[in-house]
Amino acid sequence: MNKVYHYIICFLCWLALAISLVLVLGVITILVVKGIGAINVSFITQPATNFGKEGGVLYQIIGSLLMVSVAFLLSFPIAIAAALYKSEYLKDEKWQHRSDMLLHILNGIPSIVFGVFALLFFINICGAYISWWLGSLILAIMMLPILTFSSYFYLQRLSPEIRESCLALGLTKGQFIRSFLLKRSFAGAVSGSFLGLARILGETAPIMWVATIFAGAGIPSSWNEPVATLATHILILAQQANHPLAVANGWGASLILISLVFILAAIGFAMRRKQLQVQ
Repeated sequence: MNKVYHYIICFLCWLALAISLVLVLGVITILVVKGIGAINVSFITQPATNFGKEGGVLYQIIGSLLMVSVAFLLSFPIAIAAALYKSEYLKDEKWQHRSDMLLHILNGIPSIVFGVFALLFFINICGAYISWWLGSLILAIMMLPILTFSSYFYLQRLSPEIRESCLALGLTKGQFIRSFLLKRSFAGAVSGSFLGLARILGETAPIMWVATIFAGAGIPSSWNEPVATLATHILILAQQANHPLAVANGWGASLILISLVFILAAIGFAMRRKQLQVQ
Protein backbone atom coordinates (compact mmCIF):
# COMPACT_ATOMS: atom_id res chain seq x y z
CA MET A 1 0.00 0.00 0.00
CA ASN A 2 2.86 2.40 0.80
CA LYS A 3 4.32 1.84 -2.67
CA VAL A 4 0.96 2.66 -4.24
CA TYR A 5 0.80 5.94 -2.32
CA HIS A 6 4.40 6.66 -3.31
CA TYR A 7 3.67 6.18 -7.00
CA ILE A 8 0.49 8.25 -6.78
CA ILE A 9 2.33 11.14 -5.10
CA CYS A 10 5.17 10.96 -7.63
CA PHE A 11 2.69 10.94 -10.50
CA LEU A 12 0.82 13.96 -9.11
CA CYS A 13 4.08 15.87 -8.59
CA TRP A 14 5.25 15.18 -12.14
CA LEU A 15 1.80 16.07 -13.45
CA ALA A 16 1.85 19.40 -11.59
CA LEU A 17 5.34 20.11 -12.93
CA ALA A 18 4.26 19.29 -16.49
CA ILE A 19 1.18 21.51 -16.25
CA SER A 20 3.27 24.38 -14.88
CA LEU A 21 5.84 24.03 -17.66
CA VAL A 22 3.15 23.92 -20.33
CA LEU A 23 1.50 27.06 -18.94
CA VAL A 24 4.79 28.96 -18.69
CA LEU A 25 5.93 27.90 -22.15
CA GLY A 26 2.49 28.76 -23.54
CA VAL A 27 2.61 32.28 -22.10
CA ILE A 28 6.16 32.82 -23.34
CA THR A 29 5.27 31.50 -26.79
CA ILE A 30 2.25 33.81 -27.07
CA LEU A 31 4.33 36.81 -25.96
CA VAL A 32 7.07 36.03 -28.48
CA VAL A 33 4.66 35.44 -31.37
CA LYS A 34 2.56 38.51 -30.60
CA GLY A 35 5.30 40.88 -29.50
CA ILE A 36 8.28 40.15 -31.71
CA GLY A 37 6.76 42.07 -34.61
CA ALA A 38 6.61 45.32 -32.64
CA ILE A 39 10.18 45.21 -31.34
CA ASN A 40 12.90 46.96 -33.29
CA VAL A 41 15.62 49.50 -32.64
CA SER A 42 13.29 52.49 -32.80
CA PHE A 43 10.80 50.83 -30.43
CA ILE A 44 13.52 50.55 -27.78
CA THR A 45 15.24 53.90 -28.40
CA GLN A 46 12.28 56.22 -28.96
CA PRO A 47 9.80 57.65 -26.42
CA ALA A 48 6.11 56.84 -26.55
CA THR A 49 3.71 59.26 -28.17
CA ASN A 50 -0.08 59.50 -28.50
CA PHE A 51 -0.62 57.68 -25.18
CA GLY A 52 1.57 54.77 -26.25
CA LYS A 53 -0.12 54.01 -29.54
CA GLU A 54 2.94 55.34 -31.37
CA GLY A 55 6.66 55.55 -30.66
CA GLY A 56 8.60 53.25 -28.36
CA VAL A 57 9.24 52.50 -24.70
CA LEU A 58 12.54 54.28 -24.01
CA TYR A 59 11.34 56.28 -21.01
CA GLN A 60 9.44 53.29 -19.65
CA ILE A 61 12.58 51.15 -19.67
CA ILE A 62 14.61 53.91 -18.03
CA GLY A 63 11.94 54.52 -15.40
CA SER A 64 11.61 50.83 -14.54
CA LEU A 65 15.36 50.29 -14.25
CA LEU A 66 15.81 53.50 -12.25
CA MET A 67 13.25 52.57 -9.62
CA VAL A 68 14.36 48.96 -9.16
CA SER A 69 18.04 50.02 -9.02
CA VAL A 70 17.39 52.55 -6.26
CA ALA A 71 15.17 50.02 -4.48
CA PHE A 72 18.07 47.58 -4.53
CA LEU A 73 20.48 50.18 -3.11
CA LEU A 74 18.03 50.98 -0.31
CA SER A 75 17.22 47.41 0.71
CA PHE A 76 20.64 45.78 0.24
CA PRO A 77 22.48 47.15 3.33
CA ILE A 78 19.38 46.75 5.52
CA ALA A 79 19.00 43.12 4.44
CA ILE A 80 22.65 42.33 5.20
CA ALA A 81 22.41 44.00 8.62
CA ALA A 82 19.19 42.11 9.43
CA ALA A 83 20.69 38.77 8.36
CA LEU A 84 23.83 39.35 10.44
CA TYR A 85 21.76 40.34 13.46
CA LYS A 86 19.53 37.26 13.13
CA SER A 87 22.52 34.99 12.74
CA GLU A 88 24.88 36.35 15.37
CA TYR A 89 22.93 38.27 17.99
CA LEU A 90 19.34 37.03 17.97
CA LYS A 91 19.81 33.78 19.85
CA ASP A 92 16.42 33.51 21.53
CA GLU A 93 14.34 30.92 19.65
CA LYS A 94 11.08 32.79 20.28
CA TRP A 95 12.44 35.99 18.75
CA GLN A 96 13.97 34.02 15.89
CA HIS A 97 10.55 32.57 15.17
CA ARG A 98 8.90 35.98 15.47
CA SER A 99 11.41 37.61 13.15
CA ASP A 100 10.91 34.84 10.58
CA MET A 101 7.15 35.21 10.90
CA LEU A 102 7.34 38.98 10.40
CA LEU A 103 9.51 38.61 7.30
CA HIS A 104 7.17 35.96 5.86
CA ILE A 105 4.17 38.21 6.55
CA LEU A 106 5.93 41.14 4.89
CA ASN A 107 6.75 38.98 1.90
CA GLY A 108 3.17 37.74 1.64
CA ILE A 109 1.40 41.11 1.81
CA PRO A 110 -0.42 41.80 -1.50
CA SER A 111 1.27 44.47 -3.53
CA ILE A 112 -1.89 46.57 -3.70
CA VAL A 113 -1.69 46.99 0.09
CA PHE A 114 1.75 48.58 -0.26
CA GLY A 115 0.34 50.96 -2.84
CA VAL A 116 -2.63 51.96 -0.67
CA PHE A 117 -0.34 52.42 2.35
CA ALA A 118 2.04 54.65 0.38
CA LEU A 119 -0.86 56.69 -0.98
CA LEU A 120 -2.52 57.22 2.40
CA PHE A 121 0.60 57.75 4.50
CA PHE A 122 3.16 59.45 2.26
CA ILE A 123 0.85 61.34 -0.13
CA ASN A 124 -2.21 62.18 1.97
CA ILE A 125 -0.71 62.45 5.47
CA CYS A 126 2.93 63.45 4.90
CA GLY A 127 2.19 65.57 1.84
CA ALA A 128 4.80 63.95 -0.39
CA TYR A 129 4.63 64.34 -4.16
CA ILE A 130 4.14 61.57 -6.68
CA SER A 131 7.77 60.71 -7.39
CA TRP A 132 10.06 57.91 -8.44
CA TRP A 133 11.94 57.85 -5.13
CA LEU A 134 8.70 57.07 -3.29
CA GLY A 135 8.09 54.17 -5.66
CA SER A 136 11.66 52.97 -5.07
CA LEU A 137 11.10 53.09 -1.31
CA ILE A 138 7.96 50.95 -1.54
CA LEU A 139 9.67 48.46 -3.86
CA ALA A 140 12.65 48.29 -1.48
CA ILE A 141 10.32 47.29 1.35
CA MET A 142 8.79 44.61 -0.86
CA MET A 143 12.12 43.01 -1.79
CA LEU A 144 13.63 43.27 1.71
CA PRO A 145 12.43 39.81 2.91
CA ILE A 146 13.91 38.04 -0.13
CA LEU A 147 17.33 39.62 0.37
CA THR A 148 17.28 39.03 4.12
CA PHE A 149 16.37 35.35 3.86
CA SER A 150 18.93 34.83 1.09
CA SER A 151 21.75 36.32 3.20
CA TYR A 152 20.63 34.50 6.33
CA PHE A 153 20.50 31.21 4.41
CA TYR A 154 24.18 31.48 3.48
CA LEU A 155 25.18 32.44 7.00
CA GLN A 156 23.37 29.43 8.44
CA ARG A 157 25.24 27.09 6.10
CA LEU A 158 28.50 28.05 7.78
CA SER A 159 29.94 25.02 9.54
CA PRO A 160 30.59 25.34 13.30
CA GLU A 161 34.19 24.21 12.75
CA ILE A 162 34.99 27.32 10.69
CA ARG A 163 33.45 29.58 13.30
CA GLU A 164 35.36 27.86 16.11
CA SER A 165 38.63 27.98 14.16
CA CYS A 166 38.32 31.73 13.54
CA LEU A 167 37.55 32.44 17.17
CA ALA A 168 40.36 30.11 18.29
CA LEU A 169 42.83 32.19 16.25
CA GLY A 170 42.01 35.15 18.45
CA LEU A 171 39.51 36.99 16.29
CA THR A 172 36.94 38.98 18.17
CA LYS A 173 33.29 38.68 17.20
CA GLY A 174 33.42 42.02 15.42
CA GLN A 175 36.53 41.04 13.47
CA PHE A 176 34.97 37.69 12.58
CA ILE A 177 31.86 39.43 11.25
CA ARG A 178 33.82 42.06 9.27
CA SER A 179 36.41 39.72 7.78
CA PHE A 180 34.32 36.63 7.12
CA LEU A 181 30.58 36.81 7.70
CA LEU A 182 30.09 40.15 5.96
CA LYS A 183 31.57 38.79 2.75
CA ARG A 184 29.44 35.66 3.00
CA SER A 185 26.22 37.58 3.65
CA PHE A 186 27.11 39.92 0.78
CA ALA A 187 27.35 36.95 -1.61
CA GLY A 188 23.98 35.63 -0.47
CA ALA A 189 22.30 39.00 -0.80
CA VAL A 190 23.69 39.56 -4.30
CA SER A 191 22.20 36.31 -5.61
CA GLY A 192 18.94 36.98 -3.82
CA SER A 193 18.83 40.55 -5.09
CA PHE A 194 18.42 39.43 -8.70
CA LEU A 195 15.44 37.31 -7.68
CA GLY A 196 14.03 40.25 -5.76
CA LEU A 197 14.58 42.61 -8.69
CA ALA A 198 12.86 40.13 -10.99
CA ARG A 199 9.85 40.20 -8.69
CA ILE A 200 9.47 43.97 -8.28
CA LEU A 201 10.28 44.84 -11.91
CA GLY A 202 6.81 43.86 -13.07
CA GLU A 203 4.86 45.35 -10.15
CA THR A 204 2.12 47.82 -11.01
CA ALA A 205 -0.16 48.23 -7.99
CA PRO A 206 2.40 49.52 -5.45
CA ILE A 207 3.67 52.31 -7.73
CA MET A 208 0.61 53.17 -9.80
CA TRP A 209 -0.64 55.93 -7.46
CA VAL A 210 2.61 57.18 -5.92
CA ALA A 211 5.39 57.03 -8.52
CA THR A 212 4.10 57.00 -12.08
CA ILE A 213 1.88 58.98 -14.43
CA PHE A 214 0.12 57.62 -17.47
CA ALA A 215 1.48 60.11 -20.03
CA GLY A 216 4.01 62.90 -20.37
CA ALA A 217 6.75 61.45 -18.15
CA GLY A 218 10.35 61.60 -19.36
CA ILE A 219 13.74 61.14 -17.74
CA PRO A 220 13.44 62.67 -14.24
CA SER A 221 15.71 65.62 -13.55
CA SER A 222 15.12 65.55 -9.79
CA TRP A 223 14.12 63.11 -7.07
CA ASN A 224 10.66 64.70 -6.81
CA GLU A 225 9.33 63.79 -10.27
CA PRO A 226 7.21 60.85 -11.48
CA VAL A 227 8.34 58.39 -14.13
CA ALA A 228 6.83 56.00 -16.63
CA THR A 229 7.37 52.26 -16.25
CA LEU A 230 6.84 49.26 -18.46
CA ALA A 231 4.20 47.76 -16.16
CA THR A 232 2.01 50.87 -16.05
CA HIS A 233 2.58 51.44 -19.77
CA ILE A 234 1.21 47.98 -20.53
CA LEU A 235 -1.79 48.76 -18.33
CA ILE A 236 -2.50 51.91 -20.33
CA LEU A 237 -2.21 50.08 -23.65
CA ALA A 238 -4.46 47.26 -22.43
CA GLN A 239 -7.21 49.84 -21.90
CA GLN A 240 -6.96 50.75 -25.59
CA ALA A 241 -7.59 47.23 -26.87
CA ASN A 242 -9.78 48.52 -29.70
CA HIS A 243 -6.78 50.22 -31.33
CA PRO A 244 -4.51 47.86 -33.35
CA LEU A 245 -1.34 49.92 -32.80
CA ALA A 246 -1.92 50.05 -29.04
CA VAL A 247 -2.40 46.28 -28.93
CA ALA A 248 0.77 45.66 -30.95
CA ASN A 249 2.82 48.00 -28.77
CA GLY A 250 1.34 46.39 -25.67
CA TRP A 251 2.54 42.96 -26.78
CA GLY A 252 5.97 44.40 -27.57
CA ALA A 253 6.27 46.11 -24.17
CA SER A 254 5.13 42.89 -22.47
CA LEU A 255 7.81 40.91 -24.26
CA ILE A 256 10.51 43.38 -23.21
CA LEU A 257 9.31 43.29 -19.60
CA ILE A 258 9.20 39.50 -19.40
CA SER A 259 12.64 39.33 -21.03
CA LEU A 260 14.12 41.62 -18.37
CA VAL A 261 12.45 39.58 -15.62
CA PHE A 262 13.76 36.34 -17.14
CA ILE A 263 17.31 37.70 -17.40
CA LEU A 264 17.37 38.88 -13.78
CA ALA A 265 15.88 35.62 -12.50
CA ALA A 266 18.31 33.53 -14.57
CA ILE A 267 21.29 35.49 -13.21
CA GLY A 268 20.04 35.05 -9.65
CA PHE A 269 19.51 31.29 -9.98
CA ALA A 270 22.88 30.86 -11.74
CA MET A 271 24.72 32.76 -8.99
CA ARG A 272 22.96 30.80 -6.27
CA ARG A 273 23.74 27.48 -7.93
CA LYS A 274 27.40 28.42 -8.39
CA GLN A 275 27.75 29.48 -4.76
CA LEU A 276 26.12 26.28 -3.54
CA GLN A 277 28.56 24.25 -5.63
CA VAL A 278 31.50 26.16 -4.17
CA GLN A 279 30.24 25.52 -0.67
